[in-house]
Amino acid sequence: MAGPGDDVTLTFGGNATTLLRLGQFTLLTDPNFIGRGQRVYLGKGLWAKRLTDPAILPEDLPDLDAVLLSHLHGDHWDRIAYATIDRETPIVTTQAAARTLSSRGFRATADLRPWQVHEIGGDGETLRITSVPGVHGPGPLARVLPPVMGSVLELYRGGEVTWRGYVTGDTLYRPWLGEVLERCGPLDAVVPHLGGTKALGITVTMDGRQGADLVELLRPPVTVPVHYDDYDRFTSPLGDFVRAVAERRVPGELRTVSRGETISLRA
Repeated sequence: MAGPGDDVTLTFGGNATTLLRLGQFTLLTDPNFIGRGQRVYLGKGLWAKRLTDPAILPEDLPDLDAVLLSHLHGDHWDRIAYATIDRETPIVTTQAAARTLSSRGFRATADLRPWQVHEIGGDGETLRITSVPGVHGPGPLARVLPPVMGSVLELYRGGEVTWRGYVTGDTLYRPWLGEVLERCGPLDAVVPHLGGTKALGITVTMDGRQGADLVELLRPPVTVPVHYDDYDRFTSPLGDFVRAVAERRVPGELRTVSRGETISLRA
């Protein structure tokens, strides 16, 4: 749980939707507000049905400094997000998603190429967002699924990094994700998107084993898994990941978070 002095926290809304409070900055990730039993369209004839209700709804949102959108899929940006997110809210996302959102009237999109940096300034603090490439659609599915990005988030105070975290987005594990450490430095926390999602019979997000591979590669002090049980396309439950991480005996703490719960992202 987060204590009263925590300045870096995550509130879990379900699926990949979180509220990140990083110092004075508040980010919403991958807004997905539809309810249990409703379906979202993933494109190319693919649908997914939600199995849970969200713990964060549009009316619950505080003032946002930005929306961090890993990719434009219906379970990460749904029809309610289109209708309720203020069109002046900065949206940090891929170039492909930014083009679509701009065509729908969202006027403050930041379209990032892999490893490109976007900064948000504040009173004595800066939040730096670095786009990390990902692989959502392996092989021929790359033509079917949209481009995806992860994000390294760095909180700067007085020119020094006081916290650094990585939100993976819907990527599969690849050894070259170790480049996150080479380019950005050691991480304080990782928020992996898991679930072993299947599309056309092919795995398109990390399952428990791949998630453990990533933790072993990056060795963060804190890992907070999301995106694992909210839709009928998930095949790898949270327990798979918890067991795989325990078997590796990797240093660091695995913090699971319930929908609606707020936890600290500091070690």
